[in-house]
Amino acid sequence: MLKKNCSLNKRQHSASLDERRHPAGIKDRRLPAGIALFLLILFTFACRQEMYDQKKYKPLASSNLFDDGGSSRQLIQGTVSRSEDHNATQTQQFPAPVTAAVMERGKERFNIYCTPCHDYLGTGNGMIVQRGFRPPPSFHIDRLRQAPVSHFYDVMTNGFGAMPSYADKVSPSDRWAIIAYIRALQFSQNAPASLLAEQDKKQLESITK
Repeated sequence: MLKKNCSLNKRQHSASLDERRHPAGIKDRRLPAGIALFLLILFTFACRQEMYDQKKYKPLASSNLFDDGGSSRQLIQGTVSRSEDHNATQTQQFPAPVTAAVMERGKERFNIYCTPCHDYLGTGNGMIVQRGFRPPPSFHIDRLRQAPVSHFYDVMTNGFGAMPSYADKVSPSDRWAIIAYIRALQFSQNAPASLLAEQDKKQLESITK
């Protein structure tokens, strides 16, 4: 009987010591941590660079493939370029006369594509800005009033800051029409009183008195 009790006490003491060394909570936490570590190592091996380090030649790079040492071939005679007019981003003037029809087209395109961010007056408080998106600058600040027309064309073509490129949505001619309408908006909010008709001048004076 005494031997049984001694044996039982030893087993209990051994179990108690094992629990103190390896608490159940630690055991439970080790399994998920081990699985997470295994998955992390597995995903690391999946990060391969074949697409980044692919075998290719950049335009006009040298190559041993052809006898002339070049990687690019001469274009076929009569090939027509389909790229953008890069000179448009450098010009200081409109490429064509700004007519009433152009202005009306610009207003229509502006209301479709630009007002969600810029609003109808171009102050930068469009509907999506009111919902928390980053606001664009107002068209009526001095920097944009003095900016050349090529600046607006370049931004619409290539994007700038938070604004993406609209080259796939707005044709080059429509971009110029929108710029003409932006200029009209800028003038409408910054027109000198000296250009007003006499009747409008009197009305303005009556308001400011």
